Amino acid sequence: RPSTSFHPPTCCVTMAIGKNKRLTKGRKGQKKKIVDPFTRKEWYDIKAPAMFINRICGKTPVNRTQGTKISSDALKGRVFEVSLADLQAPDEEQAHRKIKLICEEVQGRNCLCNFHGMDLTRDKLCSLLKKWQTLIEASVDVKTTDGYTLRLFAIAFTKKRQNQSKKTSYAQSSKIRQIRAKMVEIMSNEASKCDLTGLIIKFIPETIGTAIENACSTIVPLQNVFIRKVKMLKKPKFDLTKLLEMHSEAAAAEAGAKVSRVEEGAVENTAGAGGRY
Repeated sequence: RPSTSFHPPTCCVTMAIGKNKRLTKGRKGQKKKIVDPFTRKEWYDIKAPAMFINRICGKTPVNRTQGTKISSDALKGRVFEVSLADLQAPDEEQAHRKIKLICEEVQGRNCLCNFHGMDLTRDKLCSLLKKWQTLIEASVDVKTTDGYTLRLFAIAFTKKRQNQSKKTSYAQSSKIRQIRAKMVEIMSNEASKCDLTGLIIKFIPETIGTAIENACSTIVPLQNVFIRKVKMLKKPKFDLTKLLEMHSEAAAAEAGAKVSRVEEGAVENTAGAGGRY
């Protein structure tokens, strides 16, 4: 009796390697070789302008030049935040102030930096805030003689008068307006008469804060007067010669020695001015 089952003809099937995606891939779970990224880095010195005592204030890493990616291009525009205490050859009195520096040019292994802003540390700002006194703030946009536009923020606090027994030392709103106007006037006058280098030299010993304190002493006695923050709003077109002048030895000599913060007898010695500027 013949068999009723059907057997199809056998044939050999060959698969193209390109068609099956899994054939070309390696085994699942195979780890990639980990390369330490710092083997590709180079270290550059951060060089501050000549008005600061300690010029080399740190180091920064960058990837080595590879093909069209040039290391100096990656460095330009970097902003570094440095404590003023480190820039002024450890001066712990200035530890509450932070200076922002921006890299504008790379020479050899040095990043030539320019001033980019200034700020107070949070702990210093919090330590100034107390009860039973009035906080007065003012801000103004100023333009230096060499074309930099900056925004200055000032902060001041009222204090008790001599032999005052009253617990509080609040200021009236009319007095606050007078003080704020005086702050804006002094900041504008001080900044518009000098270039950026001269303005930074005024920031370091807090001469603008002292001038505000002395000028407002006839309205309401003030204490803890600071330029709280400085923002860079606009810069002139980049000029390499000006940047090199800021980093030259002549600029360092011009900046001179450390300036004292308080000008003693500034109010008393102003004859016929009634203690005003």
